[in-house]
Formats: sequence, C-alpha cells, structure tokens
Amino acid sequence: MSKAGNPVDCLIVGAGPAGLVTATYLARFRRSVKLIDAGGSRASLIPVSHNYPGFPDGISGNELLARLRMQAQRHGVEIAAGVVDRLSRQDDGSFIGCYGADSVQAASVVLATGVIDIEPELPKLTDAIKQGYVRHCPICDGYEVIDQKVAVIGVGKHLVKEALFIRHYTADLTLFSLGRKIELNDADRKLLSDQGIRIIEEAITEVCIEGRKIAALRGAGGEEHRFDTVYSALGTKIRSELALDLGADCDEAGCLLVDHKRLQTSISSLYAVGDVVNGLNQIIVAAGHAAIAATAIHHQLSK
Repeated sequence: MSKAGNPVDCLIVGAGPAGLVTATYLARFRRSVKLIDAGGSRASLIPVSHNYPGFPDGISGNELLARLRMQAQRHGVEIAAGVVDRLSRQDDGSFIGCYGADSVQAASVVLATGVIDIEPELPKLTDAIKQGYVRHCPICDGYEVIDQKVAVIGVGKHLVKEALFIRHYTADLTLFSLGRKIELNDADRKLLSDQGIRIIEEAITEVCIEGRKIAALRGAGGEEHRFDTVYSALGTKIRSELALDLGADCDEAGCLLVDHKRLQTSISSLYAVGDVVNGLNQIIVAAGHAAIAATAIHHQLSK
C-alpha cells in the first residue's frame, strides 16, 4: 500500500447521489475532498424517476448521476475509482481510508455507501430492472403501476407492509413466496384477504419471458400467473461495515444511527448519509442528508 498523500478535509466513500452532493457542498465551502467511487450505485438501475424535483418528464438514474458527477468535478472534487476496504482512526483523530494499493488521510469521513437490494432468483433480472418491469421502491413507483396487475415477491412482516402500501394503487395484487415459508400469522392473512390480495406459496417452476419482460410465473401445479410489474420485497443488505468495524452504533438491520441535526454517527467526525442511514430511502432524502452533513463538517473544521 502506498503512503497517504496530503491530508484532505473529508474523505467521502460512495459516489451515488448522497456522496456526490456532499462533495459538491464541501467543495463550495472551499474544503478539500477525496471521493472514492466503487461503481454500481443503486441509482444507476433506475430507468426513469418521475418524483425527483425539477424533472417533470422524469430523469434516468444514470443521467442524474452523470449530472451530479459533472457538478462535483466542476468545483474541483477529486474522484477516484476504487473500493475502500478499511478505515482506521489515528491518534490525532484523523482517519486513514485504504482502497486497493492507495490510501488517503482525512480529518473527517462521510459514508455514502448505501444498500444492496436482495434480489429474487429470476432470469434476466438486471434487464428487467432497467426496463422497469421489476421494481424495488413503491414510494417511487407506486404511481407508475396504477390499476396494473402487480406481483410482490417476499416473506415475513415486511411483505405485509409493502403489499398494503401498493394496494393503495391497484386492486390486482398477488404475493409470491417462491416456495419459501411466507411467515405470516392468521391475522396477517386475514388482513391481506380482506384487501383482496392473493397469496401464492407454491414453488415457481418457470419464469415466462416476453421480449425483455418478465411476463408471468408458472407454479408447480401448472397454473400461469400473468402480471405487468414485479415488486421485490426481499429487503436490503446495508453497507455499513466500515463504520461498524470502528465501533459505530447501528440498528437491528445494520443501518447507522446518526444525530439527525448533523448526520454524525456515534463516532466523532464520522458521518453517514443516504440509504445507509435508517430512514426513507429516497434520492431527495439523500441529497438533504448531504447538505446537512457537509454544513456540519464545515462548521466543525472551522473550529
């Protein structure tokens, strides 16, 4: 590993919307920033978002990322490709972030590492996500499936909450466990039944593809279930390991706990923004986190 170069005011880990907006704010505060981009931002899979402010005709995730990246670079933000695999705290309170053979020393760190969706085992899944046939966020996309035939894949209590949220937009809703134990009690089942929501617990033996679209699931009994859209409600894996290794506090799911006035974790000068923080996983929320954290860092450095 090469020796860290000149220290920076802030190391930002993650170049999704949360990390890029944080970088722009800090650069405009005339702070030195190093942003490490592992690639594969969750936002890159969004075919088009219609609820991000200022784009009435919608904007794709990749176009939004490109605009945010350009904005940060125009303010002099240094963006390096790599995966930060270790973060350590020094005696003087600064941090060392290691990525590949390189490292960087920083007075503060912002983790904008996000989450990874736990995906169902379906063929051509990435294409289906990019085409908008497999969705993950009913808050973003519920409006897009009004009165459509919708399948929701998942198990457990979270599935009930997700299904009832989507039921607000369509009455044609079917839950699939893909043959796993769905883990619902009698009260849950009655609640879903009263809302006209069907439950299919048998294993799926065939996924029917039409063009680039997942159009139907065929059960072990031979029945074909056709629909317009699939929602995956299998949850997410939180990318909070760097902070947890330093001893930062988190909730049961692994989301980092922060002071919401500053977005600072339980570790001084270590901040977290976006989906890695427990809350509403929305791009606009990530951007708000970024503004709060960057301003807090600027004030802290000024002291």
